[in-house]
Amino acid sequence: MSILADPSASFLLAATSKMRIIVGLGNVGKDYENTRHNIGFMVLDAYARKKGLNITKKEQHGLTASFFENGNKVMLVKPTTYMNNSGLCVSGLLDYYDIELEDLLVIYDDIDLSFGDIRIRKNGGPGTHNGMRSIISSLASKDFARVRMGIGCPKEGFDLVHFVLGQFSKEEQPGVVDAIAEAVRGIDIWLDQGIDMAMNQINRRPK
Repeated sequence: MSILADPSASFLLAATSKMRIIVGLGNVGKDYENTRHNIGFMVLDAYARKKGLNITKKEQHGLTASFFENGNKVMLVKPTTYMNNSGLCVSGLLDYYDIELEDLLVIYDDIDLSFGDIRIRKNGGPGTHNGMRSIISSLASKDFARVRMGIGCPKEGFDLVHFVLGQFSKEEQPGVVDAIAEAVRGIDIWLDQGIDMAMNQINRRPK
C-alpha cells in the first residue's frame, strides 16, 4: 500500500518533521532602524521578503513569521525585548515549541569582525555582544549555530555605543547590501545542507 493511501501517513510524516528557528537580533523602533546593531533584523527582513512573508505575529516577546521548507516548519523571529533581554524571547519560543538547540540559528552584529566579514559558527561565547550574552544565559548553553555579521569597530576615541547605534555610512551601503545577501545565502545553505556546509561556503573574508 502506498504511504499516501495509508490513513496514518500524515501522522508518520509529521512525526519525522521538526521545527527550526532563525532569530535576527536588533532593537525595535524607528530610532534603531538601519543601525549597525540592527543588522540581524535587516538580514531577517531580507530573508522574509525572499519568502514573501511579513514578520508580524506576536508571541513570546517577539514578532514571528513561519513557512515550510523540506517538510519542516521554519520560524523567523525578531525579539521585541530590546537587545539586552533577547534571551527571554528565544528561550520562551524554544520551550513553548520544544525545539532542540541544534535547530536554532541566531544572526547578529559583531564589532570583532571587519566590516562586511561574515562568520557562521556551530557554537561559541557571546564575545562583546549583550544580546548573545542574554541568549546564552537564558538557554544555559552556547551550543547553537550563529551568523556573525562584521560591522567593524569605532575609531580610537569614538564611543562604542554611539557607533553600534549609528547608521551605516553612504560609502558602506553597497557592502551592507552584499553582506546581507551573503547571509541570506548562508541561511538557505543551513536549512538545506546543514551547518558544516554553511560554514564551508560562507566563511571567507570579502575581497
